[in-house]
Parts: sequence; structure tokens; C-alpha cells
Amino acid sequence: MRGVRAPAILLGGGVSDRPRPFRFWKPGPPPAPEPQRLAPEEGLPVALVGRHRVRRLSQAALLLALLWMPALPPAASRLLSLPRALMSMASGSPPAQPSPTSDSGYVAGSVSAAFVTCPNEKVAKEIARAVVEKRLAACVNLIPQITSIYEWKGKIEEDSEVLMMIKTPSSLVPALTDFVRSVHPYEVAEVISLPVEQGNSPYLRWVHQVTGSASDSSTVPP
Repeated sequence: MRGVRAPAILLGGGVSDRPRPFRFWKPGPPPAPEPQRLAPEEGLPVALVGRHRVRRLSQAALLLALLWMPALPPAASRLLSLPRALMSMASGSPPAQPSPTSDSGYVAGSVSAAFVTCPNEKVAKEIARAVVEKRLAACVNLIPQITSIYEWKGKIEEDSEVLMMIKTPSSLVPALTDFVRSVHPYEVAEVISLPVEQGNSPYLRWVHQVTGSASDSSTVPP
């Protein structure tokens, strides 16, 4: 502004009217980086030791997995076969490939025990005699006075019946079932069978022989 004197600038304890020149600030050189510290047990920088250890652990886990792989297939196959074995036990079906029992010559499952219920002893005896005469069975046992409780056409029924236990070759079970259905007084006759896995070998051979299903036609008394 005109008529106003510029303020004086102090220089070294004195007063000067000369303006002080402006100087730009220049940054100094960057500080020298600190040397990396090495892990004495690894010979690597401390920042890399963690990753190196993780890599070593991963390699050890891979080696352990490779060592265990040969033992996995047998264990897996046993686990996969377990449901099939349980289902076979629950259904009672004969094995797909029966094998003979030791020192007997009997093929497991080749003889079955069939069960039929009848309304009274008279009907049971008639059916039992007929299946034996037709060589559809070797022997029939009659178990009287059993109590059966079941549902039939929406009602809970309770009856006194006679149970027939029929021993016959498994190959004759379909023919036995057809015959019982044709002569049984029930609308839906009960005919179920279970395979015999093992037992008295002479008796099991006799079952085959008396029904004509064995090559030897001679019979042995039961």
C-alpha cells in the first residue's frame, strides 16, 4: 500500500530493509535400510522362516498321505461291503455263491425251512401229508395252538392257528408255494422260507434224497 513502510527484517541482530531470498527445501537422502536378520536355525530371513516351515509341514503331510494310501482300499472295500452283508442277514436270502461246509459235502442254503399257518389241525395234516406224498418236502412238523395277531382289511384280528414247519430243498420252494396256495383255505396263505446254512449233515443229505433232488435215491430214516 502506498505510504506504508514495509516491516524491517532482522538480520543477525540488526535490522535490514532488504527482503530475504526464498529457499526451497530439499529432502535429504533416504536412511540406509537395516540389514535383514537371519534365523540361526534356518539360515533364512526371519520374514521367510514362517513360510518355509509351512512348506515343510505340507511336504510332511503329503508324504504321510502317500504312506497311508496302500492301506485305504482294503478298509474302504470292507466299509462298502458292510451294508450288503447287513441287508443279506436281514432278508434271510441264501448266499449268491453257496460254499460247502467243511468235511460234510453240504452246500449251505441248499435246504430251506418253510413255514405255513393253517386254521386248524385237520387242514394242517391234510396239507402236510399231501406235500410229503408229492415229494415237495421231506418232513413237516405241526405246532398246534399258536396265537396269531395281525391286521386284515382294516381290523386287528386274533386267531388260534397251527404252524407247519416244512423241510425241503431250496430248489423246491417255488413248487411248494404254488401247491399250498392251490389247496389252502385262506385267501392269502402264509408261505415263507429261510435257508439252512448248516446242521446235521446226514439229515440234510436225507432231505435231498427223499425228495428225489439228490443223485443217490436211497433214503435214510429221519
